[in-house]
Amino acid sequence: MGAAASLSDEKAKPLDASDLADLEAAKAEVTRYRGMLTEYTKRTIIILFGPPGAGKGTQAPRIVEQLGTPQLSTGDMLRAAVAAGTDVGKEADGVMKSGGLVSDDLVAAIIKDRIDQPDCHRGFLLDGFPRTVGQAEKLDALLAAKGESVTMASGRSYHAKFKPPKSLAEGAEPSAETMLDDESGEPLSQRADDTKEALQSRLKGYHEMTTPLLEHYKPVVKLVDAAKKPAEIFPQVDTLIANYLRF
Repeated sequence: MGAAASLSDEKAKPLDASDLADLEAAKAEVTRYRGMLTEYTKRTIIILFGPPGAGKGTQAPRIVEQLGTPQLSTGDMLRAAVAAGTDVGKEADGVMKSGGLVSDDLVAAIIKDRIDQPDCHRGFLLDGFPRTVGQAEKLDALLAAKGESVTMASGRSYHAKFKPPKSLAEGAEPSAETMLDDESGEPLSQRADDTKEALQSRLKGYHEMTTPLLEHYKPVVKLVDAAKKPAEIFPQVDTLIANYLRF
C-alpha cells in the first residue's frame, strides 16, 4: 500500500515580484485599519475652561450628550466614593470629617478609580479639575499611565432664569423648595460669589489660576467665542467635537 503524499513533499513555489508587492500592499492596509481602529477606540477626554458667565454649564451637558460620555465633577466623585466606601473614599471621608482639605493626590486617586468605570469607555468631560498646573500634571501622569492624554481643553450648574432646574416650574419663584438638583434632588443654593459685587474678584482669580493651565495644555486648546448668545455658540462647539463623535 503506497504512502499518501503529504504537503511537505511538495516544493514551495518561490514568490515573485508581483507576490511580494501584493504582500506589502496587504501589510500596509492592515496597518492603516489598525490605526483607524486605534483612533476610533481612543477615549475623548475634555476639560472646559472659561471665566464666570462664559456658559460652561450650558455647553457641558450638550457636549456629553453628543459624545455619549459622562460629565465628571470633583464634588460628585468625592461624594460617590465616600458613599461607596472605597479605600480612597474612606480616606477622603476621614480627611473631611477632621476638617482638612482633600489633597490633590487623593483627588487624583478618586478620578483614577472613576474613569475606569464602564460609562467612561468612550471618554469623559472633567468639571472642576484641574484648577492649577500642579493638578494638571497629576492628571497628565495618571492618563499617561494608561497611554492616554487630554484630547481637548477649552459644570452641572443652574440659573433661575437662563438654566433653571426641572423642579422650577415656569413662572414660579426660586426658593429652597423649587430649586432642586435634577439628579440628587438636593436643594440648590446661590453661590456667595454669584453676586454682581463679587464678579470682578472671580474674574481676577480665574485669569490668575486658569491662564497658566491654558498654556500648559496649549497643544490641544481650542478657543470658542463665548461673548455671544448660546444659540450662536452651539455651532462653534459642535464643529470642535465633530471629529470625536462615535456612531
